[in-house]
Amino acid sequence: MRSLVALAALVALPAAASTWEIDPNHTESSFVVKHLMVSNVRGQFGKTTGTVTQDDKDVTKSKVEITIDAKTIDTRVDKRDAHLKSPDFFDVEKFPTITFKSTKITKAEGNNVKMEGDLTIHGVTKPVVVNVEQTPDTLAGGKTIRGFTATTKINRKDFGLNWNRTIEAGGVMVGEDVAITVEGELHRKDAASAAK
Repeated sequence: MRSLVALAALVALPAAASTWEIDPNHTESSFVVKHLMVSNVRGQFGKTTGTVTQDDKDVTKSKVEITIDAKTIDTRVDKRDAHLKSPDFFDVEKFPTITFKSTKITKAEGNNVKMEGDLTIHGVTKPVVVNVEQTPDTLAGGKTIRGFTATTKINRKDFGLNWNRTIEAGGVMVGEDVAITVEGELHRKDAASAAK
């Protein structure tokens, strides 16, 4: 039954469409933010999933959806991770995921694209622009695979992540601007693999 449902879903797609899935085992979502105004703190999330429904004739008509598991945040410091998971920041018990849904895709140089879309963090949705670099498709283990690197920058306060603390020099402990990168692999899903 599951195979028939999967097959029916693919048949329902336009003839020129292909479905690609993020490989969570080879994909990392990470961020960089200033600490004490002098150094960078880097962190990552342990699980990222998502789907690209690509219009093979016109990439600008494609759709992208990505989900990041906020509970898997890791900055290599347990105490800091616990604080980031708390209501002061991500409040992961209430908002366990970070999501992105594309609204517009524009072709750029080579295989690259620019995506506009809705980013939801901490239950707040804001429009963002994401630059995506892509590798040419390749075959590996009988699968068609594509590498990608997606980058964007946000102000964390736009998403209600307002916690901070002043320091003696007059600055703040945590910067407002955050650079976000999602880097990994997309695997093309065809009717044969979906039916298994």
